[in-house]
Amino acid sequence: MSDSALLILGEGPVLELRLNRPQSKNALDEALVNALGEALERGGSDPSVRVIVVSGAGGAFCSGVDLRSAAADLDAPERLEQRLAGFHRIVRAIAHAPQPVLAVLNGPAVGFGADLALACDLRLASPRAYFEEKFVAIGLMPDGGGTFHLPRLIGLGRALEHQLLGTRFDAERALALGLVNRLVDEASLEAEVRAVSLQIAESAPLAVRAIKRALRDGVDGTLDSALARERSGQLALLASADAREGVNAFLERRKPAFSGQ
Repeated sequence: MSDSALLILGEGPVLELRLNRPQSKNALDEALVNALGEALERGGSDPSVRVIVVSGAGGAFCSGVDLRSAAADLDAPERLEQRLAGFHRIVRAIAHAPQPVLAVLNGPAVGFGADLALACDLRLASPRAYFEEKFVAIGLMPDGGGTFHLPRLIGLGRALEHQLLGTRFDAERALALGLVNRLVDEASLEAEVRAVSLQIAESAPLAVRAIKRALRDGVDGTLDSALARERSGQLALLASADAREGVNAFLERRKPAFSGQ
């Protein structure tokens, strides 16, 4: 399994997808892009999976595209379009997955690696983590949803600074700006990720999925459209067995046993 560029580590309702090219700080070649996109789509369609975790091996999250493997395609527009389609498949799979997707950053998230982290629903990091999008330094721009997600997380001005100047946000700055949900020392990061994942996994899955969808869909909508989504979502949840179980457990002062029904 250690020879695979993508490790698929399943444990109950938590699916971990670990980028495993530590010699290149988990740079994405075409094979890894395709494997990650496929695994995300498969995990998203699996009703037994309640949380998806994306992490990197060897003290890095992801250093972006493997430029050595991609350089040969610079004069082949069709191949470049194929590569971009692979990146966009990953971002769409995260956004459209009904389950929350967590990024675990124990090192650099650079280029598309930063975009990959930004696409996830939550980001947990150690002090070793940092975000850097230096596309402008090589005459390029973010191509994995970074221009969409970053201003929504930290505001337009800071997003422009980050991408126009290629500035690096270290872990402390990322936490202060809201890029990172939790900053945990390196020795405790794995335990924290597990605790957060299990807390989500043990929650009512229908409610978790409805909340993710409503929040993601509501970012650019109006108040009325948000209220309409909440109304339809809540009415569906109120008719579920999980809602009845949740209310009964609360009244009986016990831990609920949610079934996803």
